[in-house]
Amino acid sequence: MSLVVGVCLVLPSNASVIDPFRAPECERCAGNRGVEFAVPIGSDVVAGLSGTVSFVGVVAGRNYVVLRATANPAVRVTYGGLIFLPAPALQLGAVVARGDRIGIAQNSLHVGLRIGDHYVDPQQSGSGEYSQVAKPRYRVTLGARRTRTCSK
Repeated sequence: MSLVVGVCLVLPSNASVIDPFRAPECERCAGNRGVEFAVPIGSDVVAGLSGTVSFVGVVAGRNYVVLRATANPAVRVTYGGLIFLPAPALQLGAVVARGDRIGIAQNSLHVGLRIGDHYVDPQQSGSGEYSQVAKPRYRVTLGARRTRTCSK
């Protein structure tokens, strides 16, 4: 699998993981294709990278927004468990900058990361362990305040 170079993903800071990534055994098998974070209800959810909205809708009763990374279109980040923003809401094809508000948190926030057709653990994205060909470049921030921003 060839992986990402030049993508910077920022995860929620000051958020606890309540359900970690669990890779499914097959394409349609059970698993958790992202990380579920505990966040205060009503918190702003902001884009962790710059990209284009490739999906906005409801899946299994939860609201989702999917962004395709500007830096590498093979990378998609999924945000779930949102209360959609009032009009003008995000629409398919909308361009979003890192840090733009994309929704409001309901009970928790799901963040999923796909590289091509493979789901990977967003929390491990900074380790480079997915890359057999190229080292991905991510900056993941969890816990205390961000002290630096991703390099461009």
